[in-house]
Amino acid sequence: MSPAAASCGPIVTRFAPSPTGYLHLGHVRAAIEGWHAARCDGGRFLLRLEDIDRTRCRDKYAAAIIEDLAWLGIDWDGPVRKQSEHFGDYRRALDRLNELGVLYQCFCTRREIQAEIARAGGAPHGDAGPRYPGTCRRLSAEDVAAKLRSGRDYALRLDLARALALTGPLHWIEGENRRQAEAALLGDVVLARKEFPASYHLAVTVDDAIQGVTLVTRGEDLAIATHIHRVLQALLGLPAPRYRHHTLLTDAVGRRLAKRDGAPTIRSLRQQGMDPAEIIALAEDQS
Repeated sequence: MSPAAASCGPIVTRFAPSPTGYLHLGHVRAAIEGWHAARCDGGRFLLRLEDIDRTRCRDKYAAAIIEDLAWLGIDWDGPVRKQSEHFGDYRRALDRLNELGVLYQCFCTRREIQAEIARAGGAPHGDAGPRYPGTCRRLSAEDVAAKLRSGRDYALRLDLARALALTGPLHWIEGENRRQAEAALLGDVVLARKEFPASYHLAVTVDDAIQGVTLVTRGEDLAIATHIHRVLQALLGLPAPRYRHHTLLTDAVGRRLAKRDGAPTIRSLRQQGMDPAEIIALAEDQS
């Protein structure tokens, strides 16, 4: 892999980790993909901290991300955008989607959703996982009002059928190729919850537009999300960036490197005596 050999131009791209742990080699792989692409011909590379989930994100990890990137020599342009400081941006996007009539409250618990899927004989899984069966989409206005009065927790879901009726067919550009958006792969995704102002899908779409991102570089595991992001861009009147979904680093048994599986952190590699060039080379060589 040679990110520097990718098509260059005055692009704007970003690295957007969640501060729920220390950076590991997989993160370095993602960071250098966008960093090389931006630096090859005078582009801009942005750093964003996706810290909207304040129950899991920690300030110490946010500080460590900034320190580790600086130690590796991966620099960025402008201030760091923290999602937790921009809840108003997501609220305005939700208000617009509500005006379009493409949101509905979902009161189902995860257990209830799983039971409904099982009763229906299962649902397509694949990379996107099981799709929500639309249980609460069929609730009457009276039922919704009663549940809200009772204080029930809820999620705000995208009514995909209504959304697609407004947007029509969509596509995005992956590298140099045109890919058809097939939002039905994910179904009525959650865009916010009672206690959280935005899900990943909504926040990343709004952030990329506000920051002027023209090239989204991220792992191939997130390619499936692009189908929904194109729908949200179209509904909200936001520009559609180009995309480049890169391969993921894996461990000895073929699992992608992840915090939950104890992927070696940059801090642990530093303690073993590795220098920045060795760590970056290791991330590139394994891709």
